Amino acid sequence: MLGSQVNVEIPHPIRIAKSKLLKAGELERAVALAALTVKSRGAILVLVDSDDDCPAELAPALLARARAARNDLPIAVVLPNREFESWFLAAAHSLGGRKGLPPDLEAPPNPEEVRGAKEWLNRRFVSGGYAPAVDQASFTGAFDLELARRAPSFDKCYREVVNLLQLAQNDAGE
Repeated sequence: MLGSQVNVEIPHPIRIAKSKLLKAGELERAVALAALTVKSRGAILVLVDSDDDCPAELAPALLARARAARNDLPIAVVLPNREFESWFLAAAHSLGGRKGLPPDLEAPPNPEEVRGAKEWLNRRFVSGGYAPAVDQASFTGAFDLELARRAPSFDKCYREVVNLLQLAQNDAGE
């Protein structure tokens, strides 16, 4: 795994609607902006909900566009299968008891096959409800990464992040 030589600083994410990001020049503009914030020793991770698109088809096309915009930085593109919240479903047990979810929350058998992961979460709240703008960050900081890896698209994200960190570690050792 990784040693302690890598100091990870994560700048504020650049949030762009998928419909806009897919337009010619928009992903490239976002990558250029991200490059300004991470500087020469950084890396860029692009996360885009796949919705009804096939992640295995769309991700390579987006990665080619991103690398064409900035081939001097390590870049990874990951598409959660359907939506980001499907990763929360995969690790649902670790989110039990948080922010209005029941303590005995169990994951669905195939979390990436659930259409409407946000709605699945919302229906399970015993008080309040799921609000992506409010809850996404806190759930991301709390969910169990190993449990989430049962979702293949999260496992891909996990491996891509480890790879980006290893590249950063190698650069730091130069």
